[in-house]
Amino acid sequence: MNITLKVNFSRCTVALLKLGAHALTSIIVAAYAVALSGVAIAQQVPQKAEAGPGTAVVAPGVRQTRLHVDEIPPGTYEIITKETLVRYGVDHMGFSEFWGTFPGATGTLAFDPKAPGTTKLDVKVPIALVETTNRELNGELFSDEFFDAENYPWMTFTSTNVVRTGPTSFKVTGNLTMHNVTKPIVLDVTFHGAGNDPFSGKGIIVGFDAKGMVKRSDFGLGKYVPIVSDATTITISAEFKKKAIDHS
Repeated sequence: MNITLKVNFSRCTVALLKLGAHALTSIIVAAYAVALSGVAIAQQVPQKAEAGPGTAVVAPGVRQTRLHVDEIPPGTYEIITKETLVRYGVDHMGFSEFWGTFPGATGTLAFDPKAPGTTKLDVKVPIALVETTNRELNGELFSDEFFDAENYPWMTFTSTNVVRTGPTSFKVTGNLTMHNVTKPIVLDVTFHGAGNDPFSGKGIIVGFDAKGMVKRSDFGLGKYVPIVSDATTITISAEFKKKAIDHS
């Protein structure tokens, strides 16, 4: 808000000469008060906020689409690493469930909704990125007391069988390898959503959630059992993007 004061100085000069000192002082004080009130009013006027660096901006003309699981184009999809997270959970001394996370997953998903039995999933997760709320525990998990990440830097999963169990659910059996031990596990997988990239409008993104359970002692990670539970839940939230050039 801009405030402009227009003054006819020729007339004011004559008028001021006819006024006494007290009157002149009063006019100056009043003019100063008006100026301050104008500033105060301007500060109270709501200003239009501009988009900051963290504001989501959708490309002009982009129309977001959503696909049902049966509408997903068949092909090979790559994990979107920054949007995928593997979480484990254990019972901590019977008082709480303690969680840790493994970011940094990479891998591929070959998927055809009309032939779910041909689905192939291969995933690698770096052990070194394990994260908990306890920095001391992070170091312990990385060390040879647990995962021994220097010698066994990766946790891997390769599917061996996929069965569709409902409109949006699947049972995925595969081999989990960590700490140089490989064991079969079963993941209950739920389709979360699919569609084009809402920011660019390009490419197809699909998302799945998965849950499973292992006994950590089966993988040579039994320290603190049974004070901290042997049964360990695995929870996965994963996003995949269709490869631009697909030769599958």
